[in-house]
Amino acid sequence: MSAPGTAVPVISRPASTWTGWGQWLALATMSIDHLTRYVLPGSWELGWAGSSIGRIAFPLFAAMVAWHGLFNTRNPLRYSWRILVIGLAAQIPYMMMPRASDTFVLNVCFTLAAGLAWGAWLRESFERQRRGELAPHWLALGGVASLVAWYLLGDWVEYSHNGLLLIPLFMLAMYHLNRAGDSLPERLIAVAAAVPLLVVAGQMNASDMAKSFTVATCLVVLLLAAGAARAVPQVAFVMPRRLWLGWYPGHFALIALWLWLVGGLG
Repeated sequence: MSAPGTAVPVISRPASTWTGWGQWLALATMSIDHLTRYVLPGSWELGWAGSSIGRIAFPLFAAMVAWHGLFNTRNPLRYSWRILVIGLAAQIPYMMMPRASDTFVLNVCFTLAAGLAWGAWLRESFERQRRGELAPHWLALGGVASLVAWYLLGDWVEYSHNGLLLIPLFMLAMYHLNRAGDSLPERLIAVAAAVPLLVVAGQMNASDMAKSFTVATCLVVLLLAAGAARAVPQVAFVMPRRLWLGWYPGHFALIALWLWLVGGLG
């Protein structure tokens, strides 16, 4: 049994082979989004790519973080810290990207790290309360405090308040979908657990096309959690770990260098 605040028990593990494919898709769609937004000329009229293909990236990253945090690690907080380190490395080149507003915003890794830490804390707290180790009033007080932190942090991170909610809601839905048996009550509970995620996903973007791609990505991941993951084969070429860890800060640094060379950063 893990000590409070450090680790949580790992529940039964579904097949995770889909995340190997997800890594390639997430990096590709994120790169397409950023290239069309920051690098390619506006006269090419490729904004539709960012509003469609580009809207796959964030929910896919959030889904993989939630999946690994729920099923594949005994220490989600350490995992969250590793994501935060990537975010720290990427923050300066991220801040060099041209923006419509000069408002200071922390990059998406901060959103993912905070969402994972929140989801892991909620899961551990409910588990401790179920075992009788945490009184209900302390659970309620902690829940209120976490909502205050969510409200305050939401204005400072990419994808804002809805982005912070995505990983905890993914974890809730994945947990129940993975554990659902053949009985009608279990299946209804699993479906009900997935609804808040889809509602939040539908509120994350302005255009109908962007909303559709975000919600569709979440739906595919929910199907994987419900059992479809067993049918996904191993990826043919496993992404090198250094590429996975370094692409986010690295591609922003390359974009910033390009924009400086062509005079787009001054």
